[in-house]
Amino acid sequence: MGTTIGKNIQLDKNQRAWHVIDADGQILGRLAARAARVLMGKHRPSYTRHLDTGDFVVVINAAKVRVTGRKIDQKVYKNYSGFPGGLKEIPMKTQMEKHPTRPVEAAIKGMLPKTTLGHHMAKKLFVYADANHPHAAQKPQPLTVI
Repeated sequence: MGTTIGKNIQLDKNQRAWHVIDADGQILGRLAARAARVLMGKHRPSYTRHLDTGDFVVVINAAKVRVTGRKIDQKVYKNYSGFPGGLKEIPMKTQMEKHPTRPVEAAIKGMLPKTTLGHHMAKKLFVYADANHPHAAQKPQPLTVI
């Protein structure tokens, strides 16, 4: 018996579920792995790698996420403009103080495919620094991180 591959599975926005992850006290890498899995749709039996079958993910309390080891002091986010001398290096501690959502977004997006399909998956991610979010009307279900 062969593997079943879904063809032309077009999930409407109404068919996609909404999940909320509370990042308060969660380890960044584990949270990012769980969120990326849901964004890709790997939690569904109808997962097909060339189609976007994932759900929406809302991450709240991103400012309270934990990192292990000495990453808070040693990890550096780099951005290169393409021009000579255009390399910007921002330590994680500074990034968490100024823009607490960016390390969480970077960790999750780093676990998604680096293709056009991956960009579509990343558009279903919403990260907020505190517990308030404007997606209550979608009735997001809580998602646990192990």
